[in-house]
Amino acid sequence: MARPRQRTTQGTAPNRPGPRRRALLTGAAALGTAATLGLTSACSRVDTSDDGDGGRLLERLRAQGTVRLGLAGEQPFGYIGKDGRMTGSAPVVARRIFRELGVAKVEPFPTEFGSLIAGLNSLQFDVVAAGMYITPARCEQVIFADPEYQMRSAFVVPKGNPRKLRSYRDIAESGARMTTGVGYAEIAYAEEAGVRNLRTLPDQLAGLLAVEQGRADVFVSTAVAVRNAVRNSGSSRIEATEEVTPYLDGKPVVDTGAFAFRSPETALRDAFNRELRTLKRSGELLELMRPFGYTKDEMTTLTAEEKCRS
Repeated sequence: MARPRQRTTQGTAPNRPGPRRRALLTGAAALGTAATLGLTSACSRVDTSDDGDGGRLLERLRAQGTVRLGLAGEQPFGYIGKDGRMTGSAPVVARRIFRELGVAKVEPFPTEFGSLIAGLNSLQFDVVAAGMYITPARCEQVIFADPEYQMRSAFVVPKGNPRKLRSYRDIAESGARMTTGVGYAEIAYAEEAGVRNLRTLPDQLAGLLAVEQGRADVFVSTAVAVRNAVRNSGSSRIEATEEVTPYLDGKPVVDTGAFAFRSPETALRDAFNRELRTLKRSGELLELMRPFGYTKDEMTTLTAEEKCRS
């Protein structure tokens, strides 16, 4: 798979969103506050990696009792809930696994999705916990745990799907105005299908509003994110499509999402993987993720190694 190219055109949301969007807005506002707090201690980060020994980050995390998670403010992957606390499928799984690894506390470090890898590698936080898709290009920059889920795309469209958009090819052939998030893998899928009328927006809320207000014909993201975003918006003017299979190099793609670590920290990644596999075998992983909209069919036995070379 090719690394999705990031576009620079961004939209803005209206200043006075309605009450039905409060669930989505709460996460965005709280993330901004948490990010400000997180930046105050970013300078205290130290590189604990060694040459060839798997790193010492796990030892340090155990000693300090806290691990900092990089979030992108996306439901259902990692976000700040209405109670002001970090939630989402990735933080819940991280909290469970790090407890087993002897690290009692997890803290959020919110940033934009497109800045997650740079933030991780510049020591701003310890782990990317944002449901990040594993791609060969990203595997050159970070190391991934085995994926906790597999996923296809879905579309946010106006109620009734007037343009009958059920595939990326439909978007391209109809000339529909497509939006998606900055740095999303969906950019590459759209380009593969020949979509030309494409712009990126900063978050899910901006995408939903663009479709609802007629400034875009479709917003594209992961199926679970689209399902949750449309449901939480409470809007009667938009809907989620069925799952859509993307293609790259003419081949169908099923993406997988996983936690990411700095490349030298293999000891932490390996310990994390051992606990993750235990959760998978017992079925507990699905029970942790089900409240955030995941289904049994979206669980996976694929490994990071398989996805990095695919």
